[in-house]
Amino acid sequence: MSTKDSYPQIETLRLLLRRYKASDSDMITFLRTDKVVTQYIDRAESDANQSGLEFITKINVGIENKSLFSWAITEKGKDVMIGSICLWNISEDRKTAEVGYDLHPNYQKKGIMNESLIAVIQFGFEEMMLDHIEAFTHRDNANSKQLLERNGFKLEEQRTDKDNANNQIFTLSRI
Repeated sequence: MSTKDSYPQIETLRLLLRRYKASDSDMITFLRTDKVVTQYIDRAESDANQSGLEFITKINVGIENKSLFSWAITEKGKDVMIGSICLWNISEDRKTAEVGYDLHPNYQKKGIMNESLIAVIQFGFEEMMLDHIEAFTHRDNANSKQLLERNGFKLEEQRTDKDNANNQIFTLSRI
């Protein structure tokens, strides 16, 4: 992890996770509206119709008030956003956060999200000192569930998402 402009950038073998820039707005709009990317996401219409720049502004407010961390996923040496990953919905005691992610279809099935998730889990546990990271994913999203399980997340069968009955909740604990 490195800090540039006091926001943590995360480097992996192939990737750089960095803060959003205005030039990411078209990709953000694509990721939030593409039928393949959003097939398992139930998003409020007001959120779905939000422009990329509006989304960046909203995320920057959350970053400034320390209620979330969100990164654009880029390949090293290429400053083009290909996906995003975040830790948000941070609990009041700052011991639990939710991870969320999306990736352009052209970059799926290449280990990019796995590499990003491993780095963000490490950031959450080592830098934020979280005890738990949760993921809410659609019960039919086999790829997301496989990614989570590969990284040690366990299905919380007794828990339900009060906002979306189709979601299953997975948890990874540091302890």
